[in-house]
Amino acid sequence: RLGSAASTSSALINSRLQELVKLFKERTEKVKEKLTDPEVTSDDESPGALPAAAPLPASGGALEGDKTAGGEHHCQMLCCTFKHPSWLDHLRNYHFPRSIDPLTNLLYVLWLFLVVLAWNWNCWLIPVRWAFPYQTPGNLHFWLLMDYLCDLIYLLDILIFQTRLQFIQGGDIITDKKAMKENYLRSQRFKMDLLSLLPLDFFYFKVGVNPLLRFPRCLKYMAFFEFNNRLEAILSKAYIYRVIRTTAYLLYSLHLNSCLYYWASAYEGLGSTTWVYDGEGNSYIRCYYWAVKTLITIGGLPDPKTLFEIIFQLLNYFTGVFAFSVMIGQMRDVVGAATAGQTYYRSCMDSTIKYMNFYRIPKAVQNRVKTWYEYTWHSQGMLDESELLVQLPDKMRLDIAIEVNYNIVSKVALFQGCDRQMIFDMLKRLRSVVYLPNDYVCKKGEIGREMYIIQAGQVQVLGGPDGTTVLVTLKAGSVFGEISLLAAGGGNRRTANVVAHGFANLFILDKKDLNEILVHYPESQKLLRKKAKKMLKNNNKPKGAPGDSLIIPPKAETPKLFQAALAATGKLGGKGPLAQLRWRLKELKAMQV
Repeated sequence: RLGSAASTSSALINSRLQELVKLFKERTEKVKEKLTDPEVTSDDESPGALPAAAPLPASGGALEGDKTAGGEHHCQMLCCTFKHPSWLDHLRNYHFPRSIDPLTNLLYVLWLFLVVLAWNWNCWLIPVRWAFPYQTPGNLHFWLLMDYLCDLIYLLDILIFQTRLQFIQGGDIITDKKAMKENYLRSQRFKMDLLSLLPLDFFYFKVGVNPLLRFPRCLKYMAFFEFNNRLEAILSKAYIYRVIRTTAYLLYSLHLNSCLYYWASAYEGLGSTTWVYDGEGNSYIRCYYWAVKTLITIGGLPDPKTLFEIIFQLLNYFTGVFAFSVMIGQMRDVVGAATAGQTYYRSCMDSTIKYMNFYRIPKAVQNRVKTWYEYTWHSQGMLDESELLVQLPDKMRLDIAIEVNYNIVSKVALFQGCDRQMIFDMLKRLRSVVYLPNDYVCKKGEIGREMYIIQAGQVQVLGGPDGTTVLVTLKAGSVFGEISLLAAGGGNRRTANVVAHGFANLFILDKKDLNEILVHYPESQKLLRKKAKKMLKNNNKPKGAPGDSLIIPPKAETPKLFQAALAATGKLGGKGPLAQLRWRLKELKAMQV
């Protein structure tokens, strides 16, 4: 009975696989037919819902139990429902990467954040524990626990992460484990990391737990600067982080000054003179307040009495002036870089307004120009998108153009079936233009030399006897004017007015750019001309009518003098060359009809 059940199951699985193979073969034939003849329209239907497989007979109690429970068991058979492994399974099966890309790996950025937290713990609290009486025998175990936890983070960074960082050598990305380890051991980063873990803690047994012995832990500053670079590359508004970081620099300098002031007060004796800290209130807050008044040179401080106090205050003033001026300059640079685009926009707008006022441009036109500037800036964040991409290599510009425009261009019926590389070349030639409400995109009777793709907004096609009747409203993703790109004889005359309904952002492809591209793709050129003629035929436009987009220009008429000569030859009944030519022209006219 067990053998019979197994054979039945195998037979069902085999029949199921044969059905799948048959469906995939039918799909392959459809795709081959479409590639062979691009004119064949494909419905792009995926294979229909697969017929439900018959349930396999149970061959034992365990299988029957699984079936009654809903069939959720780990099995490789097509009839089963698979369980997703839990996060514990993922954690057990996780393998640490052999190499880490420091530029793009988010896990490495998170680890740097943890290292920077440990570094900040040492930089901020070592001076506090040294100057203020916050480290006591009662809480010493807490300070030591946090200290050695930070040391563990430092050690893991050296042993696990830094030895796995990829690097570039001779243009190649090196991922060999031995080479990455040797590169780190030869770097300046390794020397500073080694100094930061200098084991001066052994002197605790001789001089006691002195926080100054942990000062080398502050030498791991290179991790801090690397974290800044990686985080700024990830953030969309990095200037906000730069402002926060500059503010932190100022707060840290005040923090160090408050610690030095309390140390100087304790050295002179708390409350011994009017200049030192008197020992009342919260010691850190009172000293921090004094540091702020000193470094910012607000004034109103008591005069120093002793020589030590005078020298300390002079050094404080000099350091305060220098540090504060540096902070102000750095903050100015950060804010200037954050508002550089806004400044450029205002400069362009002011220059344009000055130009229009000089030539006494009407106010209505000036208002439309101002509206265009404001809408373009607020919608795009820039005036010309191409300015941002001009410094990038051609391949990167193509990648960006594909991500931005390919989904729209690929839906244009005229370009379906064309060479994929031709579409990519065309994407780089698209120009983005913003139209204001009631702006004419194109007018009736003008020569069409562009194709338009609506990126955002709507446009209305106007017609009728008076040219104001809305024939159709085109929305985002629609395309118009594509046949004019292939029209011969100087272009295609527009047969209707197209007006922007509200603000509209359009992509424009020039006829000249398309012709330069099609030179390198003759097969696509033939296909485009064939499609354009077919689209004209579907539109039922009378050939030769005004405004018709003819792919092949009409044949020139026979000169009148030559017609008179042919008529004379016909009356005389001659059989010379003119008579033969006359007969040939009649035959050509019949073929044209």
